[in-house]
Amino acid sequence: MNLRSLIPIFGNSVSAWALEARLLRWLTLIWLFVGLIMLFSASYPVADARHDDGLYYFKRQVIWVLVSLVGFNIIVNLPLQKILGSSHWFLMLFLALIFVTLIPGLGKKAFDAARWIAIGPVPIQPSELIKPFLVLQSARLFGQWERISWRVRFTWLGIFGFVLLGIIAQPNLSTTALCGMTIWLIALAAGLPYKYLGGTAIGGVMLAILSISVKEYQRKRVMSFLDPWADATGDGYQLVQSLLAVGSGRTWGAGYGLSQQKLFYLPIQDTDFIFAVFAEEFGFVGSMVLLTLLALFATLGLIVALKAKNPVHQLVAIGVTILMVGQSLLHIGVATGSLPTTGLPLPMFSYGGNSMIASLVATGLLIRVARESSEADVVPLRKPSFENGRRRRIFQKTKN
Repeated sequence: MNLRSLIPIFGNSVSAWALEARLLRWLTLIWLFVGLIMLFSASYPVADARHDDGLYYFKRQVIWVLVSLVGFNIIVNLPLQKILGSSHWFLMLFLALIFVTLIPGLGKKAFDAARWIAIGPVPIQPSELIKPFLVLQSARLFGQWERISWRVRFTWLGIFGFVLLGIIAQPNLSTTALCGMTIWLIALAAGLPYKYLGGTAIGGVMLAILSISVKEYQRKRVMSFLDPWADATGDGYQLVQSLLAVGSGRTWGAGYGLSQQKLFYLPIQDTDFIFAVFAEEFGFVGSMVLLTLLALFATLGLIVALKAKNPVHQLVAIGVTILMVGQSLLHIGVATGSLPTTGLPLPMFSYGGNSMIASLVATGLLIRVARESSEADVVPLRKPSFENGRRRRIFQKTKN
């Protein structure tokens, strides 16, 4: 096996890919490169203070990127039918691990939420890793909705419900909302009846309201989002510092590496609020460039979905586009005070190996759909030379 083929930059077959697949590949690599550059700046002060090594988080992120890129390149070169055929096993595995995080002593807590499982020095976050497989299985279910029995439908809808309940029990309201909206929008794209979609939407809203009512810290976050300046040193502190960072960027930004808010004013600046550091250093212009990149990714994703011939493949492309762009917009909305403060990472920017793996697996799936949509034409096989010679001899005899 050629090891160079595992690295996307050195792929020998890339020149034969469809145009959309090649554009998505380069857009993904640019997104990834900018994210690494931004993480280096955002994480350096806190890494230096905590570990006496400013490159502590950056070096670990690079390792995760290399591991994720291998998986990314395997996916873009693996037939989508094989991936879809095994997606349910991965979904069930990560669903089981989500509930393992809820077991005292096994789940690793951070900020009063048990979202990780520590396997040696490697933290596993099942709620992040399950995202691309949730897209795959949702596409399989809703893409074949009319051809499957109600027993199968209810089984998988029940499994999706368990996924959402397990994530919200950690508690992780933001990831629950993202996963729920992704499933719902895939169902909408598949053309499910509005009576089903409406009832599900109402149920999701009621579940969110119940969670906010039960969890006091979630309720405080919502209240502080409405007026963060009312308690600028308490519940509104994170959002106030984020808004100060975004506002300080002005038009062109303070310059790369020159953010002041990352110097221990803005909490968790390398994960949940990394966009605020980006906006401070690159300003309004840099933020618009990033939004343009997201718009290009969304446009290419929709083009791929429209060109796909298989309904399931169409829904995979739509689901990945919703997941990547939707999560990015939710993160930006939180950092700019447009949405309540939640803990969603910015894909391929925020520190975290699980998020990086999920992001590159998802983009790999989209590129694979783009490749198969344009490479599905049947190429006629050449006849063997002896057969061609035989036909020529028969033709000559007939002619004579």
